[in-house]
Amino acid sequence: MATIKEFNRCGEELEKILNLRTSPIAVKMLVKEADIPAGAMRPKKDHNYHLAQCQAFAKSRREGATVAMLKEDHWCPAALMAYGMVKVPEPTGPVRSHPYERFVYGKYIGVLTAPLKNASFKPDVIIMYSNTAQLRSVLLSMPHEQVPEVEGRFFPPSCAHAVVTPMMTGKYMVVIPDPGEYQRAIADDGEMIFAVPEVKLAGLLVNLNKFQDQGYAYRNHYYFIQPDFPRPDFYKKMFKEWGLEDY
Repeated sequence: MATIKEFNRCGEELEKILNLRTSPIAVKMLVKEADIPAGAMRPKKDHNYHLAQCQAFAKSRREGATVAMLKEDHWCPAALMAYGMVKVPEPTGPVRSHPYERFVYGKYIGVLTAPLKNASFKPDVIIMYSNTAQLRSVLLSMPHEQVPEVEGRFFPPSCAHAVVTPMMTGKYMVVIPDPGEYQRAIADDGEMIFAVPEVKLAGLLVNLNKFQDQGYAYRNHYYFIQPDFPRPDFYKKMFKEWGLEDY
């Protein structure tokens, strides 16, 4: 099992290798209030205001804050229901939300977030916000046999899909930031979310480091529109088999 310092090192490596604009987030579901580390910001208790969970994510990744969100801190219903902090009301009319996984009611009392590179706790899941090129570099670094371990969620609420789903399934999740992320938590137009179960993080870094010497690594990519561009050998072999090498 990885130590806190090893998780911190992984956070530093991810930022450096991918040139991320904001820090990967360590996310831990809280079972009891004693699990909240000293110095963690509690919005209602410390500042007498509320946050949506996406805003807590933003404070951790952009401002470096450790944020503990208990039931009384939330200002958006999605995370409260997804994280099992409230009972989900029975629908009285047409269902107006997209389906999403939820924790059992009462299992957790809250959620704790911090930048992975200096979190003082072991996370349950790690969330990265990246552009599509950075995400592509991460995905292409994976061995082919791991491809089935990657799934996607493309509808709201992203706070559920980025935390609950990877914890319940053990799979990587590619998630599109939902409207709340964009409007209230300053998600950039081109950002995507990539969620990693904590048990997969070390292996992900091993593969990502190996990938850095290859042409598709994020730092090695550059733009060009060149006819008859230089091709890898396997391109040439395939075209020869198709009888296209002389065209």
